[in-house]
Formats: sequence, C-alpha cells, structure tokens
Amino acid sequence: MKSANELRTLLRSIDHKSYPAYKSLAGSYQFPGFLLSIDHVQGDPFASPSSLHVEILHKTAGFPAAYYERNCSRIALQDFLTRQFASQFEDYNFKAKGSGKSGLLSITRCGQEVLERSACEITGTKILSRFHVGFPAFGRTINAGELEKILFDFLPRCVGNSFCYARLDAKKVEAAVFLAEDQEALRDILRKEKLAAFVANGSVLPRKSGVSDLPMKDSVAFISPKTMERTFCLPHKGTITGMAVPQGITLIVGGGYHGKSTLLEALQTGVYNHIAGDGREYVITDHTAVKLRAEDGRSIRNVNISLFINDLPNKKDTAVFSTPDASGSTSQAAEVIEHMEAGSRLFLMDEDTSATNFMLRDDFMQKVISREKEPITPFLERARDLYEQEGISTILVAGSSGAFFYIADKILQMDCYCPVDITDQVKVLCKEYTAPRIQAPGFKVPDYRRVFPLYDRKISRGGREHRGGRQGNENRREHMKIKTFGRDSFSLDKETVDLRYVEQLADSEQTSALAHLLRYGLEQVIDGKRTVRQVVKILSDTLEQKGWEPFCGSCIPCGLAKPRIQEIYACLNRFRG
Repeated sequence: MKSANELRTLLRSIDHKSYPAYKSLAGSYQFPGFLLSIDHVQGDPFASPSSLHVEILHKTAGFPAAYYERNCSRIALQDFLTRQFASQFEDYNFKAKGSGKSGLLSITRCGQEVLERSACEITGTKILSRFHVGFPAFGRTINAGELEKILFDFLPRCVGNSFCYARLDAKKVEAAVFLAEDQEALRDILRKEKLAAFVANGSVLPRKSGVSDLPMKDSVAFISPKTMERTFCLPHKGTITGMAVPQGITLIVGGGYHGKSTLLEALQTGVYNHIAGDGREYVITDHTAVKLRAEDGRSIRNVNISLFINDLPNKKDTAVFSTPDASGSTSQAAEVIEHMEAGSRLFLMDEDTSATNFMLRDDFMQKVISREKEPITPFLERARDLYEQEGISTILVAGSSGAFFYIADKILQMDCYCPVDITDQVKVLCKEYTAPRIQAPGFKVPDYRRVFPLYDRKISRGGREHRGGRQGNENRREHMKIKTFGRDSFSLDKETVDLRYVEQLADSEQTSALAHLLRYGLEQVIDGKRTVRQVVKILSDTLEQKGWEPFCGSCIPCGLAKPRIQEIYACLNRFRG
C-alpha cells in the first residue's frame, strides 16, 4: 500500500505522456479517512472508464452497528449509500475536462427496488464502494492535472459526504433502515399467517409510463375490501392496514382498463423491497413468487411435463421432454414444472400472456375435439391439486372465461381501480350453471433429478478449433466472453441466453450477475453428474458465503446485482448450450 502523496508524485511524473502510462497507477493508496484502489485502467480515453473502489473503516464512517447487523438493514443501508454517492457524483461529473470519457464519475443507477449490489458492500470491518472514473486526456495524451483534481479534490468530498455518518441526515438514514426492517417484519407475518401477499391501504400501484417505474401522479390509491382487510403491527411504523391475500387460489377479474394487470404487476414486484416514495413500499409478496407466461420459441431440456402434456402424436416422451423451439402451451407447462423444482410457493398468471389451450378447454371444444385427441391437461384442472397437495398458491388475472370461478377461493373484481370482494356472489351464481371439469386424475409430482449436461464448447486456439468441456481447459474463463444486452439477454461467447420473458428481473445488473454465475457454473460446477438443483444450490451458496469474487476474480465490477434463486433457475433453463 502506498500513500496519497506517492500517488500525487506518480501522477505528475507521467503528465503529458501517452495514455497507456496511466496503467502504472494501478494499486492501493491511503488517503485521509479512506483507502483508494485503482483496480483497472482503461486503454484509452474513449474506452470503458477505469474501475476504482474505496474502503472506509467503520470507526471512520461512524454508522451505528445496529444499522448493518441484520441482512435486510445492511442491504438497505448499502442501497442508501450508493444513491447518496451517485448524487454526489452528479455535482462533479465531467467537471474535469478532456476528450472521450475524460472526467466521467459514475456508479450504479439504482431503480425503485432495493437490491444487493456489488457497487457497495458492508462487511464486519468496513464499507467498500466500487465506481468508475474516466481518466482525463487531451487526445491520447495524459492530462494528469485534471485527474489529480478528481482524485484529490472531487473524490474526497464525495466520499466524505456519502460515507461519513456525521455529515448525513441521520433521520433519512434511519428511515431507510427502519423501512427495510418493517418490510422484513411484514414478510415474516406473511409466513406466520399463511398469506400469499399483502397490499397496504394507500399504496400507489400504477406507474408513470411504460418506460418509467416511478409512481403515477394523481392515481387512485389502493383501498382493501373490508372482507380481506387485516391490520398488523410493525416494529417501527406501528399499525398498518391493507388487503391480505390468503394462500390458495385467488382470481382477479374485471373489465378492461380497470386495473387487473396493474395489481398483478405490483404483486410480482412485491418479491423485492422498494424505496420510500415508490408507492409500493408495503406491497409484499411471498419471496418465492414467480410470474408464469407462455414463451414461444424457448428451449426446454429434459423437463417432465407429463403432469400437463401426454400422448403426443409423434410419441415423444413427455417425462423427459426436450425441444429447441417450444410452443406457447409447452413452454408454459415446462415453466410450471421448472419453478416447482425451484421451490416457488406462489404462481402469478395473467390470461393475456398465457397460452389459452394450456389454461383451459370449454365444454363445446371438448365435444368437438374429444379428450382422447387432446394431449394437454389444462392448468384449470391442476391448480387445485397444486395447492392442496404441493402448497403452491395461484393468483390469476382472468377476463374472458368464467371457468376459473369454480376453482377460486377468493374472487376480486377490479372496479375503477378499486378491488371488490365478490366471492360470495359468484359462488351463488356458479350453482346456476353447469360446472366445467375442474380436476383431472393422475396428479403426480415429477421428481427433480434432472442432470445438467456437461457443456461442450468449441475453443479456438492458434487458428484451430478444439472441443473443450470443463476439464482440460484451465484458462477457460479468460476466453469465455460475457456481453450483456440490458435486462433482456446476455451472451457467453456466441451463445445467447434470452431472458426477455423473465419478468421479475428488476435490473440489468441482475442480468449481468446471472451471466457471471452461469459462466462460473459451466467452468467450475457442471460436470455432467450434478442435478440442476445441486448446481443452483452451489451457485447460490457460493454467492452467499464468498460474495462476488469467485465469479469475477479479484477485480469485481461495479455493475452486478444479486438475483433471486428463481431467476438463477430461469437462466439455467434457458441456456441452449
């Protein structure tokens, strides 16, 4: 470790040299109050900016230990500090002049969800924050004076104003931590009270637009139906009242544009905590909940879909089903089984994005096309057994078929954005009509012993192609290139993993993290013998116990966010390799 003065001297010695001389700055330097590490130096001023991180000891930062002892409060504090650091950077961004990305100061842009990110980590002894700096140059000539201004003037101010508790608004810090603890308490209540979800009265569910996750101004606030209203006591907020959705099968109905899908979308994001002011702070859903939908064209590998599909005309075995190009119904059947394997206890479904023939078949259709000629057992006939035998609840948005009324435990009508409990009225009406078939025989939970096959990829060396599995390729990581395309997909070398329809990915940084997890899995874990469950457990346990370093090496990038186990499963299941 060197001193800050040594860094200043080194900087001045390379002034006006060619840009690659900046690489000599890599290393750690002790500044007053924090340690600065220059992890990676960009190749030229137009390349991706340099990666740096700072470390501040707890005795210097001064935050109360109670704010980071619990997992939920630690993540909330990390999120708060990242947002604070980002706001400080806005004041100094590009104030150091030069060409290309000279003077850039950037860190993660947090959304409405509170996620565990590589941008800020709190350990037992220190706070660590990763960020990017564009090292200044004129053309491709080093401008050391401008970088000195960034590192010795701008950065110490930003670090002090972000990570020194005495300089922050103590009430805002406390509010962020207390909100997270209240949200965690509410999740504990869901488990104890056997509830699938909770939506607080006064919540703002609609979003500003299709491209903005901010709350919509002047929207109708959520008010629970009296029959489903519950009041709970939280450790900091005190009493909170709202709609408690019981485990079982809940149906959300109503006319078009009355808010059915808006409620479902709020519930699917309720697996994450939200920041104050989002409007969905107390919209809490079972943390294993997963949004299911049809996904035409996705690949399926060795999934037992016989619970829903049997006796295919081509005699294909549906107990070990694989296809590179699934239909809507087949993809949705596979997704149900895959997320049963992932341990999900709540399925969220919208009729609009589901395969109709997977969801139901009416009596008329069954008369025209006999049951013997139809290989699909619809979800309508399996939903009750999924709950009663496997404990998997369903919240379903429906708008075109009354068949779902017969299986529902609770029926909510969205009327001008307000929920109305119409369960009793509908159950009376159900007696006046002939009930459709709502249960099928032969419910049997498939075993989850799918083995993840050894990935055999071609590796180019010296102009020749060699096939390489996990063994015999010690330098595989440096050859396996990761490229992320926003939240929707990523590629490993030339193999693209399409995640467009994994709707509960909240941030592109989660997609980046999934790419790193999959790469590590292919290199270190998948051996052609371990099951998918075993692979996911190793990946999640490694991330939980050892952090990002096993997946990234010593230089951990700023832009990673921890995904849920459900999204890790979804990623592995969509890897065509």
